[in-house]
Amino acid sequence: MNKKKFKKVLVVLGGNSGERAVSLDSGKACVRALKKKKYNVTTFDPKFKNFNLINKNNVDVIFNALHGRDGEDGVAQSYFEYLRIPYTHSGVVSSHNAMDKVISKKIFIKNNILTPKFFTLGKEEFKKNILKKFLIKNKINFPVVIKPINEGSSLGVKISNDIIKLNNSAKVLFKNYNKLIFEQYIGGQEIQAAVINKKSIGAIELIPKRLFYDYKAKYTKSAKTKHIMSARINKRKYLEVLKLALKAHNALGCKGVTRADFKFLDNKFYLLEINTQPGMTNLSLVPEIANFHGISFPNLIEKILLDASTDR
Repeated sequence: MNKKKFKKVLVVLGGNSGERAVSLDSGKACVRALKKKKYNVTTFDPKFKNFNLINKNNVDVIFNALHGRDGEDGVAQSYFEYLRIPYTHSGVVSSHNAMDKVISKKIFIKNNILTPKFFTLGKEEFKKNILKKFLIKNKINFPVVIKPINEGSSLGVKISNDIIKLNNSAKVLFKNYNKLIFEQYIGGQEIQAAVINKKSIGAIELIPKRLFYDYKAKYTKSAKTKHIMSARINKRKYLEVLKLALKAHNALGCKGVTRADFKFLDNKFYLLEINTQPGMTNLSLVPEIANFHGISFPNLIEKILLDASTDR
């Protein structure tokens, strides 16, 4: 769409999810970038107002800077569709499918994209003491990753080295969630790749000082996660991971920008998940990857903005 049609930009940020703080940081950074590009920018925080209160007559386009539940699972997107206002990032169905770790993994498998072995258990199933049986049935060995099905930023993710710790972690998580995913832990290198407007632009390697790249490793400087650009893999494998990121992006039907999170072990890439609302903070990976490849932060945000549409 023509840039001239997008004069009045509404940045939607904050919200009620566990990732509210990250969304506020991302949103404020996007506001600054868009103002640098001379757009007329206002903000909207759905924690304090219902989406129905957005005045479509005063908005040309919505820049979605929400993270987590209601922001990247299709809920916010359905409101934007209802309002018929062009918006950024992925649409209703692709956002929902990417956020749901079970649905997304099934789509990866259908498209021959390698992903760690997994199974799910509901709260009532778990009470039947069948966890060990399911691990054996699915040929999953320790360490085992346990996480909620529809959270982002590694919220609620636990890694257990034995059945006692796994049971204890599950009991704690089931206090807040009705269903959990149990997944084979994959060691190796942390590789994350960015796709912007149907093009893979680069991949970065992460070396967390913590056990894995969790919420603190992602969003706090004190975690001291080491970022390596470009990822320390040979050229053939580098091109392979870029192709896989784009393949997953397309398989889910994503739009705009996504970040694909991989583990690289024994010369194989395992796709953990696709993030349809990647962070835009000063510690975020997509801006870092883009900057390395000559795309400044304001230009990155404008690229995402200009891809906005009502047909996502």
